[in-house]
Amino acid sequence: MRLNTRIIIHIMGLLLLCNGSFMLLAAFTSAIYKDSATLDISLAAIVTMLFGIMAMFYTRGHKKEVKRKEGYIVVTFGWIVMSISGMLPYLFSGSIPSITDAFFETISGYTTTGASILDDIEVLPEGILLWRSLTHWIGGMGIIVLAIAILPLLGIGGMQLFAAEAPGPGGDKLHPRITDTAKRLWLIYFGYTVLETLLLKLAGMTFFDAINHSLATMSTGGFSTKNASLAYWNNQPIIQYITILFMFLAGSNFVLSYFAFTGRVQRILKDEEFKYYLGFVVIFSVLAALGVYFKADVAVSEFHPMVWGKAESAFRHALFQVVAVITTTGFVSADFTAWTPFLTIFFFGLMFLGGSAGSTAGGIKVMRHLIIIKNGILEFKRTLHPNAIIPVRYNEKTVTEHIVYNVIAFFVLYMLLFIIGSLVLGFLGLDFISAVGGAASSLGNVGPAFGELNPVSNYNSLPPAGKWWCGFLMLLGRLELFTVLIVLTPYFWKKT
Repeated sequence: MRLNTRIIIHIMGLLLLCNGSFMLLAAFTSAIYKDSATLDISLAAIVTMLFGIMAMFYTRGHKKEVKRKEGYIVVTFGWIVMSISGMLPYLFSGSIPSITDAFFETISGYTTTGASILDDIEVLPEGILLWRSLTHWIGGMGIIVLAIAILPLLGIGGMQLFAAEAPGPGGDKLHPRITDTAKRLWLIYFGYTVLETLLLKLAGMTFFDAINHSLATMSTGGFSTKNASLAYWNNQPIIQYITILFMFLAGSNFVLSYFAFTGRVQRILKDEEFKYYLGFVVIFSVLAALGVYFKADVAVSEFHPMVWGKAESAFRHALFQVVAVITTTGFVSADFTAWTPFLTIFFFGLMFLGGSAGSTAGGIKVMRHLIIIKNGILEFKRTLHPNAIIPVRYNEKTVTEHIVYNVIAFFVLYMLLFIIGSLVLGFLGLDFISAVGGAASSLGNVGPAFGELNPVSNYNSLPPAGKWWCGFLMLLGRLELFTVLIVLTPYFWKKT
């Protein structure tokens, strides 16, 4: 089967054109605030758009068909091309002069990881800060379409489970219904962003801070305009509660939001993943809150209990950090690694949970955990009744063996990559806690980690090779592992 390179280049050109358009928005913001980066961001936008126009012009008249091979290449290299072009505003403005650092910050943005190498965020020009947040929002927008419309076509990671729930296609060609799906979901994504911006503004944020944090929240990214992240507003609890709500929405399946807005609320209430996702958030938040209230020495000094009381403060920060880690948003209201040893291990475990399938969250996803647990329990019955056919059921439907094997393979591969990722970071000089935390956080697209990479620090202490390696792990985790790894196999490039 011959590779349709023209459609691949054409789509890359379209991505560059879109990327450049968003850069112009950042340049416009820069001009409004009269900061020093207006011309630099504008130049980056022009360069990016010129390359995009040339790519699209060169491939005009292409065959409008994307098969599986082209799909894998477009998804994998699309994120890389976006990241390479996306670092131009940082380089041109001198905000991040190092290519290694600029690429790390950019791919961390597009993969919605939120890990940063910046020591002082607040000195950056407003245009650069907005561009930094926009990389999150663009990446999150792409992930929604990827998860709902593209991955089911490629057979990736058990995503077929909810493909039938979405108003998407079921063939190998890009069907017009994918476009319809994308439009509806983008509208919800955009609507949530606007609503959160308004609520945060009313709660006391400046409009600039509100829009930046909304862009980061809905993409489950985690970049903030403040060095202290959301801890900057610890004396304004309402801001943190609003952020918690939208982090939760961003970590849930966007198809369910579509059902809610079309009046099919029963579909949400019957969704097995959503019920467990909500249950995990509630149970884990209560456990964390009890640990903070009774054990954490920092509760009084760090949480400003005089605002609404120590109990409320402990609950709010526990809830905030549980939702931030489960949804892989990575915002910080307190240094959860300084609470208690138990809670440190507790939050490390939450990094492997992830949000819902079909959300902007990273991680393994609740759906996969459910299938693995259900299949594990059924193995006891199969052992007792070897001749019985006992299928795994999800949302009252039988899950095919192919999907079960796919999910198990994903989980095994994820844990293997986590081990390899930790070993590489350890080899590069990181201590055990930092290496393990950095690998888990990068692969799960969480952001804050442990040790040297703790929530009140950043990733600038990583050696250059460590930054490139973590960037690779972010890409792997964001694109569901198989998407990237299959492109790296010799078999993929053989003509069939």
